[in-house]
Amino acid sequence: MHPNRKTVAIIGGGFTGLAAAYELAAAGIAVTVFEADDELGGLAGTFPVGTTRLEKFYHHWFTNDRHVLELVAQLDADDQVHIRPTATGMYYANRLFRLAAPLDLLRFTALSLLDRIRLGLLVFKARMHKDWEALDDISAADWLRRLAGPTVYRVVWEPLLAGKFGDHAENISAAWFWAKLVLRGGSRGKGGNENLAYFTGGFQALADRMAAAIEAKGGTIHRASPVGGLVSENGRIVGLRCGNRTVACDAILSTVALPVLAQLVDAHAPSAYVADLRKVGYLANICLVLLLDRSLSGLYWMNVNDPDFPFVGIIEHTNFEPPESYGGQHVVYLSKYLPPSAPLYRMDDDEVLAFALPHIQRMFPKFQREWIRSAHVWRAPYAQAVVSRGYSRLVPKLRAPVDGLYVATMAQIYPEDRGTNYAVRDGRAAARAMLADFSGG
Repeated sequence: MHPNRKTVAIIGGGFTGLAAAYELAAAGIAVTVFEADDELGGLAGTFPVGTTRLEKFYHHWFTNDRHVLELVAQLDADDQVHIRPTATGMYYANRLFRLAAPLDLLRFTALSLLDRIRLGLLVFKARMHKDWEALDDISAADWLRRLAGPTVYRVVWEPLLAGKFGDHAENISAAWFWAKLVLRGGSRGKGGNENLAYFTGGFQALADRMAAAIEAKGGTIHRASPVGGLVSENGRIVGLRCGNRTVACDAILSTVALPVLAQLVDAHAPSAYVADLRKVGYLANICLVLLLDRSLSGLYWMNVNDPDFPFVGIIEHTNFEPPESYGGQHVVYLSKYLPPSAPLYRMDDDEVLAFALPHIQRMFPKFQREWIRSAHVWRAPYAQAVVSRGYSRLVPKLRAPVDGLYVATMAQIYPEDRGTNYAVRDGRAAARAMLADFSGG
């Protein structure tokens, strides 16, 4: 190795870490990625289904997710991206409503005609607002009530906020919700239907392609290699510990959840900084993935606006990516955000399935357990940061207050919602900041 070549260690092999490693390796930095799991991808990690792989937690891209699509193009993988129309719906008051196109809104009889108009105008009103920072200290609940009225909020938005954020629902920032409305609207086709993108072979195929490109440029990737601690000298981070090894480096980029980072940096950073990292709350996610011999519905995404249903959404992935990709099996995700202490999160896999079955049968009376070819349960302890009012003041800066340490995590994606597109954006931005610092610029 050239004696003056800078060395960077990246903690975490999700899309943030991989994007940063790709950028650094291309610039001639000696970069090493340490991933605790056996595979790369983070929350976009996968498991085998037949001859392909499937995400443990449902994933897709919007057609305006330019950061990840630009990276795909640089990897000469444009031909692996498929864009397809999708249909969404809502389960409310024991009925399933299709809400895939503007005309479907007129048939949404859960609301009066006036409230249907208010719901339809909501996105247009949101797009007129340009300053998200002005919404940071306002709750999404208050903002939505003001924009669309109390009935629309009670029927449409309150159950979704409560289903995702539980006890935090009334305090979620309007800035975060504004970004979801405005950015998602940019992925709709001319007829109003939503078009989404997917990578052939799943997101694991893209992660593997990124890893190959990193290694081709001289980078190193260690899987099943959890980082146990950091090493500092004279107030500067100079390395990390992995297993019984100490790895020296000029800088570290941490992409792991903030509570994990707080533990790693506790002995090396100012106590006030560590305390601030711990102020960001997280919700876990549990995802039941069913592989069925037939379809449940004609919808890809179904929001569940029923407080008695324990999952916030039902995503039938094979109403987006064809069943032929999975040997003719139909893939259904049932997702729930919750504290890690919640009883559902602590159930074993068989208990989760047994718990879910009667609820599925209530929604789909024809459903039979015999339809299930296999079931899988996945858990993520740090799936969603609690983006409460004033959240922008909790977001850590990229450059930590300890020399040589940089931080880019899903909790710093704000006001946008976390996802692979913004993970790629922030990973590459972190790499460019490090390069600028190395060059003194």
